[in-house]
Amino acid sequence: MIFALLVLATGSAFFLAQKLKTADPVLLSFRLGAEAISPNGDGRFERQRVTFRLKRSELVDVAVVDERGDSVREIASGIELPAYRTIEPLIWNGRDENGKIVADGRYRIRVTLRREGRSIVVPKSFRVDNTPPKVTVVSIGPDAGPGPELLPRPDGQPAEVLLNAPARGGRLLIFRTAPLPTEQVAEVPIAEGSNRASWNGRAADGRPVPPGTYLVVAQRRDSAGVLGSSVPLDAKGMPISVYGQPLPGRGGITVRPVAAQPPLLPTKAGSLASVNVAANGQRFSWTLSQLGKSSSLRGRSSASVVRVRPRGKSSQLMLFTAKKGRLRSSVPLAVDDAASHPVLVVLPLITWQGRNPVDDDGDGEPNLLTRGGPATLRRVLGTPLPARFAVQEQPIMKWLARNRYRYDLTTDYGLASGRGPTLAGHSGVLLVGDTVWLPPAAARKLRSFVTAGGTLVEAGTDSLLRSVTLTKRANLVAPLPPATADIFGSKLDPPAIGTFDITAGEDQIELFKGTSGLFNNYAAIEATKMVPSGKPLASAVTGDGAVTIVAFRVGKGTVIRYGLPQLPSRLATDPDVQGLMTRSWQLLSR
Repeated sequence: MIFALLVLATGSAFFLAQKLKTADPVLLSFRLGAEAISPNGDGRFERQRVTFRLKRSELVDVAVVDERGDSVREIASGIELPAYRTIEPLIWNGRDENGKIVADGRYRIRVTLRREGRSIVVPKSFRVDNTPPKVTVVSIGPDAGPGPELLPRPDGQPAEVLLNAPARGGRLLIFRTAPLPTEQVAEVPIAEGSNRASWNGRAADGRPVPPGTYLVVAQRRDSAGVLGSSVPLDAKGMPISVYGQPLPGRGGITVRPVAAQPPLLPTKAGSLASVNVAANGQRFSWTLSQLGKSSSLRGRSSASVVRVRPRGKSSQLMLFTAKKGRLRSSVPLAVDDAASHPVLVVLPLITWQGRNPVDDDGDGEPNLLTRGGPATLRRVLGTPLPARFAVQEQPIMKWLARNRYRYDLTTDYGLASGRGPTLAGHSGVLLVGDTVWLPPAAARKLRSFVTAGGTLVEAGTDSLLRSVTLTKRANLVAPLPPATADIFGSKLDPPAIGTFDITAGEDQIELFKGTSGLFNNYAAIEATKMVPSGKPLASAVTGDGAVTIVAFRVGKGTVIRYGLPQLPSRLATDPDVQGLMTRSWQLLSR
């Protein structure tokens, strides 16, 4: 009995289907407004328009159905449509009955004929597409290699941008990402059906762009009008950068007519020093000079390495400058005395390069430790001199030279790698600049040096709070955020901006001997809120008691911190600053 009913039901369904197939077609015409829609809110292809005509008058319902035939949204209900009359355009906004945007896929229109008691699913389908097309800058040539393309080229040719696939038109957006602020400088069309485009290094006004780091962002739309971008942009149209992650693709171009790379270690006095120069194979001039003095050596070259022999027998910091037309690049060149002296001066090469806005990997964004790294020490300086060099390291090094102080000279890289002058045999260490990042090996050495009885002076600010890993190939990776205490256990307040007068107070080591005890009219301070010994050996405080200049005990040794970013720049003119530095040098030397 059950089998007979199943056979009867199956037969009835078969004959009904045959009747529908052979029935007189009632749908005379049908039209969709678009082959694809993208209801993503960008104003392009947001809605689908549906029109049709019937052979007979009918009371109709109209719905959008998915690939399985399930209804996702009814767009018309109970419309009386006369025969041979085109229905008023029905609009679907790409959303379901709950107002949510439907998933990407193919959709069809179902027309229900109420009087006939049947429905027609129109075979013609359309796409809902909210997924941006994948756009990637594969490389920028013609030069090959892991880094960015360099402009200007020796042959004068533009940079050639290769995309992952031919585009249905599109554009290249050129952004300058360093020096800040980031800004768009040019726009270049991508030809229809091409996967290549070029940029000649000129801005929208036709003028050559200035030296810096540049990012090429490729954009194109798919058939649904969805915009794909090789690098995501924010609401203001600026590239979105994620801390610690490179930008997608290889969209980097560096405009650099000439640049020099500082040596990682000091050169012994009387020896040859090698300075790498990048000038795109073209001829350039160079000079070597002492800080604040005219050049002592000069020459012309087109080589990638210039070898110079600094004059003099004492430790000194010199400037090597490569020039090409009106553009120049200057880098510090450290020279270490062949003899040994009580004080070791340490240059913050790691911080210089950690702040240096150079694109190492060719993604179009500077590799900076402030952005999570990585960065390499073996690279040119992206600015004429390291950031803050003119107001931090340079005044102190000129003051040392002017007073004819003898010292040994090295870099923080030298301390970390164990190359060049070491801490052994010295009574004091002067950190001459902001020592923001320091590898753990160097931090341990400095702490052990002070604990054993050495004296250390921090002339910079924002120092000794952050760690970074130094690889065997002189790369800086995995920079850490600032710790709650520095390598000696002291804690600092965040930098404060305003107008500050600092007055010397307790002084067990005569740190302020030779000064009036007043350090007035400073625009910024970095106060110390706690020292590991619990009580400073010497201190100078603001009117509200913020400890700014401080000396404290660590083990058998002493740490002196100035906490005044402006202090070095006043060395040439302020007797109180000169007195503080003179006494600090005496404490370092004994």
